[in-house]
Amino acid sequence: MMNKNELMDTLVANRNSSQAVQMEKYMRNQFSFLGIQSVKRRKLAASFLAAAKTKKNVDWQVIDFLWNQPYRECQYIACDYLNMMKTSLTPDDIAILKKLALKKSWWDTIDSLDKVVGTIAKTFPSVNDIMMEWSTDSNIWLRRIAINHQRLRKEAMNTALLEAIIINNFNTDEFFINKAIGWILRDYSKTDPEWVNAFISKYKDDLHPLSIREGIKYLPH
Repeated sequence: MMNKNELMDTLVANRNSSQAVQMEKYMRNQFSFLGIQSVKRRKLAASFLAAAKTKKNVDWQVIDFLWNQPYRECQYIACDYLNMMKTSLTPDDIAILKKLALKKSWWDTIDSLDKVVGTIAKTFPSVNDIMMEWSTDSNIWLRRIAINHQRLRKEAMNTALLEAIIINNFNTDEFFINKAIGWILRDYSKTDPEWVNAFISKYKDDLHPLSIREGIKYLPH
């Protein structure tokens, strides 16, 4: 079974410098990459994750180790690990997830962490209050998680919570917030197009055009 140091050695040995340049450019040169794309990354990390999965609970020291590595692929592996273990997490873990969300923040890790937080919230409705708090936070990434944490809920969507969270994020020019609103509306429109259509009609003067454009993408015209 591969340990964390062996994982790092394997990743570095498989670096692709030319691919790294492209990946760094895509992420606006905010992070250093080894140049390992997702399919290969998951293959290289498979043994490591398999060993981690044998433990009942998340090893937060491993998460901390990966989050503090200089290569972005390491944060992706940490996110893969958390998503693999998300059903074992509880509201007590939200504080740690918040710290991760606030460190090396960008849409790529945030849009993976929101699924982890969303799983906890679905099992423990008390987390809804935390999502309401995050929906008004000064940090856009916590707000984005709050908006999108119910992604893929389908019929289990808490529409009252969704509406309240989106209302808390009206009248902003922040791209990543307006995109998130459009994204969650578009996702839910596949389950309940009538609700989404009514919501957009009701709040069309408060929603950013980007949110509306994304939200109606799958609605009949």
